Amino acid sequence: MSTLESESGEGPRPQAAAPSATEAPEADHERWQRFAETGDAPAEDRAPAGRLRRTGRRLARGARSEWTIATLVSILLAVAMTWPLAGQLHQVIPHDLGDPLLQAYTLGWLSEALRTDPGGIWDTNTFWPATDSLLFTDTLLGFAPAALLATDATRVLVVYNLLFIGSFALAFLGMYALLRQLGARVAASAVGAAAFAYAPWKLAHLGHLNVLSSGGIVLALAMLARGHGWSMRHGFKPERQRPGWIIAGWLVALWQFAIGVALGLTFVYVLLAIGVVVGCIWLVRRPALRWQTLAANGLGGTVFSLGVLWIADKHAAVANAHPETVRDYEYVRWFSPTWQSFIIAPEESRLWGTAHEAARAELTWPPEQTLLVGFTLLALAVAGLMWSCWSRWQRIWLALGTGVLFALAMGPNFLDDGDWAWRLLYDYAPGFDAIRTPGRLVLYMTILLAILAAGTLSQIADEADRVAHESRVDKRLRVRAPRRVHALLFLPLIPILAEGVPVEENWAPPEAPVAMSELEGPVLFLPSGGGDTKVQFWTLDGFVETANGSAAFTPLELTGIRSMSMGFPDDAALDSLREAGIETVVVLPGQLPGTDWAGLDTEAEPFGVDVERTESAIIYDLNPND
Repeated sequence: MSTLESESGEGPRPQAAAPSATEAPEADHERWQRFAETGDAPAEDRAPAGRLRRTGRRLARGARSEWTIATLVSILLAVAMTWPLAGQLHQVIPHDLGDPLLQAYTLGWLSEALRTDPGGIWDTNTFWPATDSLLFTDTLLGFAPAALLATDATRVLVVYNLLFIGSFALAFLGMYALLRQLGARVAASAVGAAAFAYAPWKLAHLGHLNVLSSGGIVLALAMLARGHGWSMRHGFKPERQRPGWIIAGWLVALWQFAIGVALGLTFVYVLLAIGVVVGCIWLVRRPALRWQTLAANGLGGTVFSLGVLWIADKHAAVANAHPETVRDYEYVRWFSPTWQSFIIAPEESRLWGTAHEAARAELTWPPEQTLLVGFTLLALAVAGLMWSCWSRWQRIWLALGTGVLFALAMGPNFLDDGDWAWRLLYDYAPGFDAIRTPGRLVLYMTILLAILAAGTLSQIADEADRVAHESRVDKRLRVRAPRRVHALLFLPLIPILAEGVPVEENWAPPEAPVAMSELEGPVLFLPSGGGDTKVQFWTLDGFVETANGSAAFTPLELTGIRSMSMGFPDDAALDSLREAGIETVVVLPGQLPGTDWAGLDTEAEPFGVDVERTESAIIYDLNPND
């Protein structure tokens, strides 16, 4: 039986028997514990410590602190779950050669623009001649400090892969911090954090760094809750208000939004909804808020709002200039999940991928419709509805919130074509008409389910401590269950992490077929389409102006240039491309089969055009005399 007291944040400690009236004013059990904890220290330990010794002790305490350990565990777990990527940082990119190359290119462009021309950051060298092309997809602007290190293609890979691994580490640490702040026990928080960071549905998004980077959401919520002195378990504690944490929470929220609107847009609405609820509660109960708390919210909220409005205004300008950004409601339906989607794993799942292959065949777009949060998490969350450290009303609200998110996540595939759920957001909430993937709201479902799961595990830990305390031999001590008993509560980590293990797929980016920095721009690569992400990555060498590009939508400028090039290299195509401003066309013969340019005549020598042939490319200089 352990004699350790309950740690801070571990919930209420069992109370020892009250002293009798004949006892001294100081309770006997408290005198006994103080004696047991201190004892007779050697003279040299009782003497005032020098500055060096005090510093050493502080460092030692810091190294043993819960948060140091949690951070190290987060990093080590992320490295292990994504292995062998950590050993190949400068050579490969995870998942595929599509969107990861686009986002790696984006990091490279941020580096180039910030170092050479910060004012021109929105106009990338791709999608020529369109403007504000960085805003055609998530900008990853929140990663700008890291992007400054990405000064060439190799360093871009290293930075991208470190951010990829770090996204899992931050998701784990942020969710752990949120659960601890809410009042969950250590083991329960670790299990909930793993369920959030390594949910099976995330495996379908291993190529989307902007979607994987969700740790800022839960970390910001944890900081804001801590700053306001609030937890689910203990309610509002005025003495625990910390304005510094409030400001930090708002800044982290802004950083999260700056990564991209794919997650940032819904996060803003979540914060708005929380603000409305909290405001209503304040009007009814009028809790005692310090003026510093109000000032911190005013300052942090203002900075957050201005930053969001600045970025949102940029995206709004792009939406106004490109009506093609608006998603038709039936188009959204194609990407929306079905009822069964929430128990179907993506093909990237090592544990469930093969078993769910037949179920995925019935889906219209499996990468966005395989939304399994994890069977272990679901089981623990269901148990948490019935037996939990959270109050009955808290569990009811968590269940209702999960149900609402479920309805919204189904988009147009919910009852009555989603008229009472997603359609309301699509018609009335700014920005939602540009979202094609309602299923990504499963992120917030995962958060609520993790809270429910942590509640039942915390209750088990509380019960174990209660039994140990009531059966103690010496009634003067406060005791808790042995550590080996609490260690058993970490066991759900095994199946949760097993469900989150991906099928290993790391790819070496292909070498550029031509010396990109030597090309005269604007350049058009043929074929143009899904392979344009490779072209964007190749342009890291020199950032030559290029008509090609891949993003969340295809601008009309690129659609027009592709249409002009269909007959290339005939005279009509050449004249049209020259008139449009294209100086160089690079044809990749090995990639033509199966595309709209499959019939392109690679042997032709057009009049007035210089043609250079290499092993893997044909380079056409459309204006050799200029």
